[in-house]
Amino acid sequence: MTSSKVKYRSSNSSEGKSTPSRSPRGNKKQSVFNFIRTQILLKKQLGKIRSSETYQATLNSFMHFRKGIDLSFEMIDSELIERYEAELRAKGLSRNTTSFYMRILRTNYKLTVERGLTQDRHPFKHVYCGIDKTIKRSLSLSEIKRIKELDLSRKPVWDYARDMFIFSFCTRGMSFIDMAYLKKSDLKQGYLTYRRKKTGQLLAMEWTRQMQEILDKYQPNSTQYLLPIIAREDGNERRQYQNQMMKINRHLKHVAHLAQLSAPLSLYYSRHSWATIARGKDIPIAVISEGLGHDSETTTQIYLDSIQSYEVDKANREILKDL
Repeated sequence: MTSSKVKYRSSNSSEGKSTPSRSPRGNKKQSVFNFIRTQILLKKQLGKIRSSETYQATLNSFMHFRKGIDLSFEMIDSELIERYEAELRAKGLSRNTTSFYMRILRTNYKLTVERGLTQDRHPFKHVYCGIDKTIKRSLSLSEIKRIKELDLSRKPVWDYARDMFIFSFCTRGMSFIDMAYLKKSDLKQGYLTYRRKKTGQLLAMEWTRQMQEILDKYQPNSTQYLLPIIAREDGNERRQYQNQMMKINRHLKHVAHLAQLSAPLSLYYSRHSWATIARGKDIPIAVISEGLGHDSETTTQIYLDSIQSYEVDKANREILKDL
């Protein structure tokens, strides 16, 4: 999904379990709710935790739309799906967010078609299942420097948020989940080596002075993890990472204000900023692609084009301001 956050109705349990549902008539094994629950369990067993969470979010949303009444896949038609999309849009959700739910439902529907559990009635033909291009803003190197040079010693939580942002930038826009799960053993002989959680791709980079300075600010923790993000190895590591990410993004808004930035700040800005600054220094797209851990240069070009569109809009505002 895109960088925009997906909002969904939380379940009754902190474990992410769905509310009880009333089953449709007929074969319970072919019910929509139970089928998606099975897929959620399978993804957890395969270690695809993020995917299981997005499936759970979709199930919660669709169950709310259905008021807890389950149905069979034979009962899904284009009219039902159009009404579901209309309800989501009426709640103020963006097209990318509604498309997020539609794509996951469609994936599950196609699975049942492939398995011969239902005939394909093409119920998603009249709803949006694409991905709108979103504006991905970035910071200049001078703005990054302003953030880095802020004296935040009197506000440790802001100081910590700033340091995690700068560390991400220094590590070529490393995602926060990858930062959280970095192990002390990943740092050897002046190189940091890790696998991206998103793709499984192995990346290696030189350990720099700037990275070490951030690490030196914090007391070494007793866990296997390199950075002070996951503090306890108690089975709730993922929840710790998620809580830290929310807090850091909230504190970065204050950092942005102090640094006099024109836009709000989040951890994701570091990745786009690194790519934009690299392009501005005429670094080849192939090198930028490798640095970002993209599977292809095409992905990187799309990534950079989305940044460029914002820069063109900015230039146009500058031209038109005296009109």
